[in-house]
Amino acid sequence: MTVYDLKVGQRGTINNIDGNPKLAKRLLALGCISDTEIEVKNAAPFGDPIIVRFRGFDLALRKNDAKNISLK
Repeated sequence: MTVYDLKVGQRGTINNIDGNPKLAKRLLALGCISDTEIEVKNAAPFGDPIIVRFRGFDLALRKNDAKNISLK
């Protein structure tokens, strides 16, 4: 399961960030690390981007990036 699979209001715990190394490095620098709880707060009208909240702040993610964040 990935962040992309979560619906608005659902939560999950981050397991790993796969895919693009630049994306992984950027998200890790923001605190998006293993065992961090993440929640989908909102989605744009056509579903891209989605707004997620972790560690007390909101972040907009593209669908393709959200598919690379796997959950436990």
